[in-house]
Amino acid sequence: MRITRTLRVLTLVTLLGLITTTYGVGVATADPDTAHVTSIDKLTDQHWVINVYSPAMDSVEALDVLVPADRSVPAPTLYALNGAGQGILKDSGWFEATDIVDFFADKQVNVVSPRGGNFSYYADWIADDPELGRNKWETFLTEELPPVIDAELGTSGVNSIMGMSMSASSSLFLAAASGDLYQGVASFSGCARTTDEIGYQYMKLVVETRGKGKLANMWGERDNPLWAEHDMYLNADKLRGKTIYLSSRTGLPGKFDNNDNVRLNGDQPYDLADQIVLGGGIEVATGLCTRQIAARLTELGIPAVTDLEEPGSHSWSYWEQDMRKAWPTLAASMGVSA
Repeated sequence: MRITRTLRVLTLVTLLGLITTTYGVGVATADPDTAHVTSIDKLTDQHWVINVYSPAMDSVEALDVLVPADRSVPAPTLYALNGAGQGILKDSGWFEATDIVDFFADKQVNVVSPRGGNFSYYADWIADDPELGRNKWETFLTEELPPVIDAELGTSGVNSIMGMSMSASSSLFLAAASGDLYQGVASFSGCARTTDEIGYQYMKLVVETRGKGKLANMWGERDNPLWAEHDMYLNADKLRGKTIYLSSRTGLPGKFDNNDNVRLNGDQPYDLADQIVLGGGIEVATGLCTRQIAARLTELGIPAVTDLEEPGSHSWSYWEQDMRKAWPTLAASMGVSA
């Protein structure tokens, strides 16, 4: 008896459906209008680069991702945001300037760190910038990316977030703005004030002086309500219920301010004098901001772990130390052992 082509096709479809149902084998087709993984490059068994399409930015964003050695049990996810110039300035960024890969190798946690977002404050900008492009990072980090990471890595669905310098304030307002998405937050050497003069001038230094962008493209002119909405001193109560870690140094020369540790936020060329004078001055300002937010949290009865009295400058050796010091707090927020 002759078997028709239609019958053969139907038989093949039935068999494929049976195999998929029985063995869990299938091919997912990504919706081009939603966030999705475009490719994965496994640098090592635990260090991957995952590329994710963002509809909000209409771009593919590369992410450094660390996965735990034991993936048989779903693990939580720590989002690690970078500072200004990551990927542009030499030796700048968690994966370039610290031992983050080795530190988390034996930890039961996924770590996700965007390679992009330079000079953006990881915010949703109201206008595209001629120099810095389209920035919709708040949407990407709170709405688009987490479900993609959860599905791709089989996570526990529990998240925390940390940032340094520029992204220290970003980590706080992202944690506050996203409901219960992030259980814990760590802020290292940041300025959570966006409406006072020190905070505004610091942001102008990052976005305009260093990034060559236009700060008004972020949240408009200074009377735009978006500036107050992102000021975490004014909105500190939105951090209630989060596990919080805050750190900054005094700006005085510390134990890493020597010729063996010249790591001033990736700026080139620089020397020890730059790290002590420029880095020290920046850290004085971020220290003031961090003490203000810490005091405000105390006034509101919101607990926070703080590390604010150590001398030191605005540089990567200290943020590597901050990562290690903050880990027990972040681990507790996600329900894993440190």
